Amino acid sequence: MNMVKSHNRYMILVTFFVALVLAIYPIGSTNGWLRPEFVPMLVIYWVMVMPQQSSIFSLWCLGCAQDLLEGVALGQHAMALMIVAYVCLLSYQRMRNYTLWHQTFFVFVIVGLHQLVDNWVHSLQGNAADSLVFLLPAFTSALIWPLVWLVLERIRVSYRIG
Repeated sequence: MNMVKSHNRYMILVTFFVALVLAIYPIGSTNGWLRPEFVPMLVIYWVMVMPQQSSIFSLWCLGCAQDLLEGVALGQHAMALMIVAYVCLLSYQRMRNYTLWHQTFFVFVIVGLHQLVDNWVHSLQGNAADSLVFLLPAFTSALIWPLVWLVLERIRVSYRIG
């Protein structure tokens, strides 16, 4: 049986482009801490689904693009995304076997790690968060993870990515 796989990997770039747009979409200064971290969530998903095709260099470039779009120190998100990718590469086999609710907790921890690195860089610049409010994006990211996972699975299956 000859199975032809379609290589629609450009859709991965489209999802990251949408995540970058959502990262800079204005939502107001009072709700800024409630914005989910879409870029790390996509990194978690694509590393979990296609770990062999994950490139640390491309994630570094993605992080630098996010740094430029958000106007923060160059390398801040790049370093955080590389740490997220590394942790996900170490545990993607376990994470695939988790239920969606267990994955939600994993996403909370990994995005929290991302936020911790971001806050560390901000503290080096003298702009650290006063309390643990910097972890709110990890909480909101974990809350919407089931929806993000379902949408990305639908995209992956319908475009036969993989």
